[in-house]
Amino acid sequence: MSLLSRPWRFNELMRSLEGISQKMLTESLRSMEADGLVTRTEYPEVPPRVEYSLSELGQSMRPIISAMEEWGIGYKESL
Repeated sequence: MSLLSRPWRFNELMRSLEGISQKMLTESLRSMEADGLVTRTEYPEVPPRVEYSLSELGQSMRPIISAMEEWGIGYKESL
């Protein structure tokens, strides 16, 4: 997940996640925010700027996500 590395703006996430619709990304980010995994930061600029980053709870999942990534890479190589 891109949010492991740094905060991202919505359009950056949209471009980095191949095959996801705007609606699905919006719903996913809202759901993760409601669950306390993602923090949404609004900056009072023109045009408005919003960044998404992992919350402290989200950061605590880093070892789990890394283990899943490692498993996925190994599985893909075994095909």
